[in-house]
Amino acid sequence: MKENVFDVLLYLFENYIDTDEASQPDKDALETELERVGFPELEINKAFEWLDSMTVVAEDRSAENESSPVGAMRFYTEQEMDRLGVDCRGYLLFLEQVGVLDADTREIVIERVFALDEHEIDLEQMKWIVLMVLFYQPGREVAYAWMEDLVFEDMEAVIH
Repeated sequence: MKENVFDVLLYLFENYIDTDEASQPDKDALETELERVGFPELEINKAFEWLDSMTVVAEDRSAENESSPVGAMRFYTEQEMDRLGVDCRGYLLFLEQVGVLDADTREIVIERVFALDEHEIDLEQMKWIVLMVLFYQPGREVAYAWMEDLVFEDMEAVIH
């Protein structure tokens, strides 16, 4: 079974991140469970580092409190275009246009994509990354709820 960091993050997010804090197990218990269900230790450690870095990124961004100018255009580097296909870049633009993402949050999403160290991210993975980023952003609860609806509606469409 070839599991990667994204798979571990997805498992954690679906099962623990968005639940009551009082019922969440500690990190050691989570590591034990993740190993029990078959995730490699290295990928588990990388996933926890990714989540720990997420909180640092979110705190750094809110501490800076600097926003990009409204209507500013984002130009992607060649490396970013390789990692984020046209569909992912288009989806980020769409989310900005409808107000789910602002420029700062978009940059956090891109930074988190690169922190995954995956060669290329597909659209479904991008949606989950956006959802995870929004979860950690203070004051973005409405955007998170909207994105959560988008992600789970898409999942229901695939199932039916």
